[in-house]
Amino acid sequence: MDAEVLRARRERQREEVRRRRVRTAVLAATLLLLVAAGALALLNHGSSSPTPRVARSGTVHGRSATGTDSTTAASPGTQAGTAAHAAATPDGPPGKLPVPILMYHMIAAPPAGAPFPGLYVPPQEFEEQMRALEQAGWHAVTMDQVESYWRSGTPLGAGKPIVLSFDNGYQSQYTRALPILRGLGWVGDENLQLTGLPPSQGGLGDDEIRGLIAAGWELDTQGISHADLITLDAAELRHQVATAREQLRRRFGVPVNWFCYPSGHYDATVVAAVRQAGFVGSTTVVPGWAHPQDDSYRLHRLRVLGGTTGSQLLALLAAVREDPASPPSYGSA
Repeated sequence: MDAEVLRARRERQREEVRRRRVRTAVLAATLLLLVAAGALALLNHGSSSPTPRVARSGTVHGRSATGTDSTTAASPGTQAGTAAHAAATPDGPPGKLPVPILMYHMIAAPPAGAPFPGLYVPPQEFEEQMRALEQAGWHAVTMDQVESYWRSGTPLGAGKPIVLSFDNGYQSQYTRALPILRGLGWVGDENLQLTGLPPSQGGLGDDEIRGLIAAGWELDTQGISHADLITLDAAELRHQVATAREQLRRRFGVPVNWFCYPSGHYDATVVAAVRQAGFVGSTTVVPGWAHPQDDSYRLHRLRVLGGTTGSQLLALLAAVREDPASPPSYGSA
């Protein structure tokens, strides 16, 4: 027995040495890639530029840091395979920095008599906001990339990462927001509701959703019909949460890892249903930055209202970063 124990112990020691060598090799390769990327950025942009330039592409476990590049669209199957590859990559030290998540609805001017005109951000305002973010060193990432950074330190690219989330599935998110973000090499996060917004009423069609996915956008969901989840019985709640994920995954072949609470309404029962459905986490309408130490099923976001200038958006980000409990209000209500 003593000889067998000794042999087992030696085998475990040899295995640990092998694992350390693998980890060392992976770390060395990552550092070389980062140094090469930095050198390339300096060559491309020069060191005398008065405004820092944000890298619009880069690699994160073999994928574009923005989900895709501006010329080659990734298929849904490719995105799903990339996510599986990222999950299989050995973990590193978890990322510790918070990431802001912006919340948008319609990218259009509000029509006369609109019940919530503040939810309409005209295209020219949206473009001004995006340009201001770029000039200030921000670049767009997805929720899956943020989660990978928080979990295992996966780099989020040069500059300051931010998530651009779009709720409900309005058609203007495809016709107006997509071209602006594509011009920057950026992506969005579509929180789609499956019914209630047909194309005739300004909702996204399947082809448009596939267009967003092909452009590198992440597809997530607000459920089937934007119902008030805290009022539902168990069967209805599962339909709104789990069935929505199942249908979207089957229809579009993407992970759909994040849930967005409709109108921000949730309680412990709703959170449990979201968790049971297999979602990685959820976003709320509570103002603030999303932090890695937060409950992943109660992540904060920042609502962007119509009438917000680019400089005001930057000020909002800075102010909420300093005092999440008392964010200033910009734009019309």
